[in-house]
Amino acid sequence: MAVSNGVEAVLDFLRKNGLSEAESALREDIIQNTDLGNFDYEKFFFPMVPPPPPVRLRSFSQPSLLAAAAADCSKSSSDEFVSIASASSTSRVSSAEFINPYGIRSSSQTQNDSDSSSERLSQFGTARDYHDFDMQNEPYWYNEKDDDHFMTPNFEGPDFFACQSEDKFVMTAETENQHGNLELSYNNEEFRLEGNSNGGYMDKACLYNHSSVGDGTVTFSEGNYGDDTTDDELLKYTQEEEYEVFDLRIIHRKNRTGFEENKELPIVLNTVLAGRYYVTEYLGSAAFSRVVQAHDLQTGIDVCLKIIKNDKDFFDQSLDEIKLLKLVNKHDPADKHHILRLYDYFYHQEHLFIVTELLRANLYEFQKFNQESEGEAYFTLNRLQLITRQCLEALQYLHSLGIVHCDLKPENILIKSYRRCEIKVIDLGSSCFQTDTLCLYVQSRSYRAPEVMLGLQYDEKIDIWSLGCILAELCSGEVLFPNDAVVMILARMIGMLGSIDMEMLVKGQETHKYFTKEYDIYFVNEDTDQLEYIIPEETSLEQHLQVTDTMFIDFVRHLLSINPKRRPTARQALKHPWLSYVY
Repeated sequence: MAVSNGVEAVLDFLRKNGLSEAESALREDIIQNTDLGNFDYEKFFFPMVPPPPPVRLRSFSQPSLLAAAAADCSKSSSDEFVSIASASSTSRVSSAEFINPYGIRSSSQTQNDSDSSSERLSQFGTARDYHDFDMQNEPYWYNEKDDDHFMTPNFEGPDFFACQSEDKFVMTAETENQHGNLELSYNNEEFRLEGNSNGGYMDKACLYNHSSVGDGTVTFSEGNYGDDTTDDELLKYTQEEEYEVFDLRIIHRKNRTGFEENKELPIVLNTVLAGRYYVTEYLGSAAFSRVVQAHDLQTGIDVCLKIIKNDKDFFDQSLDEIKLLKLVNKHDPADKHHILRLYDYFYHQEHLFIVTELLRANLYEFQKFNQESEGEAYFTLNRLQLITRQCLEALQYLHSLGIVHCDLKPENILIKSYRRCEIKVIDLGSSCFQTDTLCLYVQSRSYRAPEVMLGLQYDEKIDIWSLGCILAELCSGEVLFPNDAVVMILARMIGMLGSIDMEMLVKGQETHKYFTKEYDIYFVNEDTDQLEYIIPEETSLEQHLQVTDTMFIDFVRHLLSINPKRRPTARQALKHPWLSYVY
């Protein structure tokens, strides 16, 4: 057994000082972990500073304790968080206190009981009903000196625990070289996911080459056809494209079967989930998930743990998010494209868990804090330029892979570093491939492109429209198109940006809901049940932005072209002169 000098010195010290039991225990631990290879026992050198409070492991031999915690958790729909240390406290966290799914939140923030926010915070809402938000945990963000403490440590290889089952997705250049050159250009043939209706394409092993790419993903590509291949088999398999398979680890307690006692997983501070993630903070909840901050006991870093609610539809949507995050992370091993990093995912206690990097506040909540604190304005034109460039680079990258984000909004852009003004784009749960059967209703309403509202065929340019709305909001401090009825938003678009092209109105599947046969915009008064015409109030983008920078105004107007044919792609927008202007 090869033991490093440092560990050998510890063993020698214990032996010389008569601590034979401690020596034996340490040696046994080393023997049990020899499959770590050349890891050099890094886990001995990752103490938490300051050390965490004692781990409170629920004893399942004491059902009364578990029942008490579960009962306390289920008193109301808003009481989704249980702390053993403060079970009797009236300070609660409710689902309406959701701030952002991947950010840091102050542990000292006062929590108040409120109704569940599932409906208000649905994926098509604007999530503007937050309670007062404070940033007591980060009062000195202007003087931030080191923002990189959430980054994954640089170990000696792509899989530093030499354990394939851990299924980590922090890719490195070395891993990328092992997998071969991966092009960023989108290929319809490569990513098409249409399968055979009877699911029998896996039965003919002779027709497929099976290979693993090393990240838990297995690909099935067409192999050589033998002389005995029938015409029907040739017809079937020539219609099939490349398929990908990824493994979902299931973590369960030993010697235990059956369903959990409660459909809702109790989250308890200072406990370990799945034998690995030490829960340190409750971050919030959304319509289909709850989010906690946790400390990864294996890697020694803080992570964001997203716990998907026990529901089939939520489960399926989250699997889509995992598939897309795996894809975008695999093609971006150096983390250059400003997309959230996926670290791990697994199934545990009837819930899907997604582990990602831990980020800071989202743009909406930070702007709200900045306005209420009446401090120095953060979103200057210089910083907006930096944020815009990063967002466009992220969108260009997603679009090059054939992915449309479909839900870009301030809540889905999180700050990585306040001082350096670095951001990350999150939440691919609503994203789709351009080759998918496109959903009629996508995007949060205030950031929804006109072609989506009218029921037209759409593409990646709907993300460009959303970015234009976000920029106008960050610049002015006000939502460009407030969350009103769709017809009212259309009227505001017309009054501010000009009329909608007749071609769009004629082809729109939803046009009749908002325009008469003569293409006059109308709505039905709910009180009188009468049709009423709307006269769009004339305004201008300049009035809303209240800035004199003509290049910035031109850039935003360019992004907000009503006709998507005249709207730029992300690549084209990056060439606009405003992004090259030096403030």
